[in-house]
Amino acid sequence: MDASFILITVLGVLVLTLGAGVWVGMALYSVAIISLALFRSMPVDKLLAQLTFNTVTTPELVALPMFILMAEILFHTKLSTSLFNGLSPWTTRLPGRMLHVNVLACTLFAAISGSSAATAATVGRITLSELFQRGYNKDLVMGSLAGAGTLGFLIPPSLILIIYGVLSETSILKLFIAGIIPGLLLALCYMGYLGLRATITPSMVPQDDSKPTWRDRMVGLVDLGPVVFLILLVMGSMYGGFASPSEAAAVGVLGAILVAAGQRTLNWQTIRKSCLGAVRTTSMIALIVAGAVFLSVSMGFLGVPRTIAGEIAAMQLSPMALILLLLAFYAVLGCVLDGLSSIVMTLPITLPLVVAAGFDKIWFGIFVVIVVEMAQITPPVGFNLFVIQGLTGESIGRIAKATIPFFLIMCAMALLIAVFPDIVTFLPNTITFKG
Repeated sequence: MDASFILITVLGVLVLTLGAGVWVGMALYSVAIISLALFRSMPVDKLLAQLTFNTVTTPELVALPMFILMAEILFHTKLSTSLFNGLSPWTTRLPGRMLHVNVLACTLFAAISGSSAATAATVGRITLSELFQRGYNKDLVMGSLAGAGTLGFLIPPSLILIIYGVLSETSILKLFIAGIIPGLLLALCYMGYLGLRATITPSMVPQDDSKPTWRDRMVGLVDLGPVVFLILLVMGSMYGGFASPSEAAAVGVLGAILVAAGQRTLNWQTIRKSCLGAVRTTSMIALIVAGAVFLSVSMGFLGVPRTIAGEIAAMQLSPMALILLLLAFYAVLGCVLDGLSSIVMTLPITLPLVVAAGFDKIWFGIFVVIVVEMAQITPPVGFNLFVIQGLTGESIGRIAKATIPFFLIMCAMALLIAVFPDIVTFLPNTITFKG
């Protein structure tokens, strides 16, 4: 059977199932089952059962439900208020003033969450209303929250980096530390843009004659104490050699419970909501990952990856041209699929290509995460857009338009690490891990 015909059939079934509103995980299973039934004679049921069991029992994936539960517990605390109160006194002298609270708060919360949508939702609960009331430009406030919320994918501990590490057989610990410099650099770029816009158009930022004292700033640091405590607890346990990522996730859950207890938000209702939320999110991710692994293996039996790789190799693209092609590919894909689905569906094809072109697997993990971050702020499926719509009531169109500058900053960051890969690989190649 011609591989091109098989590929067209696979893509056709995938478009039909996704277009019909079938869950992404079930759509991936459906495509694999139908394709194998049509083009190969083999025991599909046995292959499905074995691969699904092997995928969901992968030890490295244990960290996923723990980090998700940690974020769910923190969502029900007063952490968003603590972040706003703690950061506000430190931003008054910066161009753009409190606009930077969105970026700084998302950066800090990303270091204890791992989820982009959770980061945007938790930070936005307090910052959106506060900044709107103070007279800051709505579009700039919403755009900065949507863009900075994507840092939850990049700054460790990142749920999507855990999944990439499992699928690509790459050290999760090294992926985590590789995301630190790009994540902080991206946050600085966001802040630079906000400062520049506020300088060019002063009307976007209200006049504020308040002058916080050093005492106010010190009190603000106390408000940041719970966040700093959790970052040190989770990241310190991993990089100090005391815990694996899975064990550090369990430590993080304990830390989140302590923070909730300290803020007097820990009760049986909070625990119940957090556990149910974690179960729903974990189940969704597990279904998508298991379906993607099954589809990946199925495509291998059908020879699809080999065919696509051969076609791209025949184009004789330079390494940089390949990266530009992948950047455009993932940007378009992000308009119809969320970032997680994009990665797990395409990795079996794209990873061998970039490795053959001479790129490092850890570098590609960070690159692809930055690129799929764009999917969080591109309609019609950008999760962060829906989160902000739920918090503000604004139209998806207006919110999406407000995120365009931050989308372009992400594109520039992806190109920057392609030109200077040491931005990503410096820390993983320099630091020696204990344990």
